[in-house]
Amino acid sequence: MAEDFQSIQFESKRGIAVATISHPPINLITLSLFRELAALAQAVEEDSEIRVLILKSALPDFFLAHFDVEAILQFDTKGPAERSKFNAFHALCERFRTMDVVTIAQVEGRVGGGGSELISAFDMRFGVMGQTIINQMEVPIGILPGGGGTQRLPRLMGTGRALEVILGGIDLDAATAERWGYLNRALSRDEIGPYVATLAGRIASFPSEAVQLAKRAVHRAEDPLAEGLIEEDFLFQRLLRTEDAQQSMRRFLDQGGQTPEGERRIAELSLEVATTKS
Repeated sequence: MAEDFQSIQFESKRGIAVATISHPPINLITLSLFRELAALAQAVEEDSEIRVLILKSALPDFFLAHFDVEAILQFDTKGPAERSKFNAFHALCERFRTMDVVTIAQVEGRVGGGGSELISAFDMRFGVMGQTIINQMEVPIGILPGGGGTQRLPRLMGTGRALEVILGGIDLDAATAERWGYLNRALSRDEIGPYVATLAGRIASFPSEAVQLAKRAVHRAEDPLAEGLIEEDFLFQRLLRTEDAQQSMRRFLDQGGQTPEGERRIAELSLEVATTKS
């Protein structure tokens, strides 16, 4: 399975799998990368030797960007929005959250939108002072976080702070993200690699069943998450059907979204999108 990856470098040794995303220029979650992330989850689940998964980025400035807005604009919006079951992105996030393998995100660079939602489902997140930046840019472009952000962020940082991030479209720096509970720790660039590797090694050395059941027990504290995810998807689908959302997403792309320059200033860009009417 791992040899089929085009945008993910995968290696596994002594119970620790390291998946490094390399999808320049910004690690945008295109449909192809989404499929590879799903294949990654499957590969990890099927390998009984893997105890810990570390997700990293090969790009110095970007960890994992949002879902491809161009692809979102192609979503089927015929007919009314309906409450149903998990969408495909929810299912992927839940797969990482509930797998017996411990999942760790080593966040060096920007993470935003769906990228942030994906790692919010991971067991732990570690960032770099002065380098890690978190952003949810959906509301400024007319939609809402539809990959679990409205449900997971309040659980990580509290309702008020989650609303500040989601409604404000602000950049959240590593020090604040650590203080608010999004990041486990904000470390220096030299510290993060050795720290995460040491922690992963400790966990991988412990009795596997004890680790698996302890993780399962801790995540039971988040119940009932499923109902909230279904409601989030319904509201996302409603917004996606509005003319304002379609126009805002198109302006986002036209004004530099999904380019390295635009993504580096995404908080400012999203405000420009929201205040510029075509």
